Amino acid sequence: MNYNDIRRRTKCVKIKDKEIGGSADILIQSMTNTDTLDYDSTIKQIKALENAGCDIVRITVPTIEAAKTIKKIKDSGVNVPIVADIHFDYRVALECVKYGVDKIRINPGNIGEDWKVREVTSACKSEGIPIRIGVNGGSLEKHILEKYSSPTPEALAESAFYHANLLEKFGFYDTVLSVKSSNVRNMILTNRIIAQNCDYPIHLGVTEAGDSYSGLVKSCAGVGSLLCDGIGDTIRISLTADPCEEIRAAKELLCSLGFYNRGSIQVVSCPTCGRTKIDLIELSYKFKKAIKSIDTNGKDIKVALMGCVVNGPGEAKECDFGIAGGKGEAVLFRHGEIIGKIPEDKIIESLLDEIEIFKNK
Repeated sequence: MNYNDIRRRTKCVKIKDKEIGGSADILIQSMTNTDTLDYDSTIKQIKALENAGCDIVRITVPTIEAAKTIKKIKDSGVNVPIVADIHFDYRVALECVKYGVDKIRINPGNIGEDWKVREVTSACKSEGIPIRIGVNGGSLEKHILEKYSSPTPEALAESAFYHANLLEKFGFYDTVLSVKSSNVRNMILTNRIIAQNCDYPIHLGVTEAGDSYSGLVKSCAGVGSLLCDGIGDTIRISLTADPCEEIRAAKELLCSLGFYNRGSIQVVSCPTCGRTKIDLIELSYKFKKAIKSIDTNGKDIKVALMGCVVNGPGEAKECDFGIAGGKGEAVLFRHGEIIGKIPEDKIIESLLDEIEIFKNK
């Protein structure tokens, strides 16, 4: 499926050499969890994220002193766009703009008076730096919270529009909207409201989702549902884990929906049953580990790991190739057609050989 066939039409916002919205690919984001004042640890994590396939990296910048790290990062020549995450002090945002950050993330609700927001938008506009408006239930404006009594989807959406209108009042339109909630249903409903009422690009995410298991489930439910609606231009899968795990999870989600078109290996594997005579669970784990860093030359390759021939080649016809287990061995097939047998201890080696064949076709 081509995501653009179902995609909500939005304006395009440029961030460094990338684009958010329009017909651009869905960009994957994450955030460093190092102490921003610790430049060495921060730049090391940025490079790790970039190598993992991260398109945009966000960094918390709580103080003027921390903003100096932004300058060092930009001076280091990193390729990935850097977003400065700003709360409370508008002067920090101005420093980050001065140091050449690629994007500013603010919650205007905790920046303060309108004139402070105007100062930030003016600086960003003059330097061609986009702004991401970040809204969450913990910082809703008093008048909106009084109107709805709680952070309902309607309240969250109204807050986002309130801030977007404020930036528009100051002549600023290079805006990305992001409304997150730890309540998955609220997150979905809020973003549907926003998508129906504006053409700004949307950043999707379920905040405070949890660890690499529960966080992944919640994020896929929320982000995945909206992507299937054609909503979403950039995503973050927030996990209480190594940030690189967020990139792996995001790529896996986009691949599973057919929305990742930059070359990937998608693995289809059966849940196993009493017919399974090979250790498919261990095999799947080792195979995923073996392919983790393989460059597919921009090609999408689909591999099947099936427990037996009953539901093997037939059910995996849509896969480029795969195996179906037997007793101490497996059959190797391409597009559902069996081409030979291989011993169990040679399965991964044979699959890796097949990947080389397909990626070089």
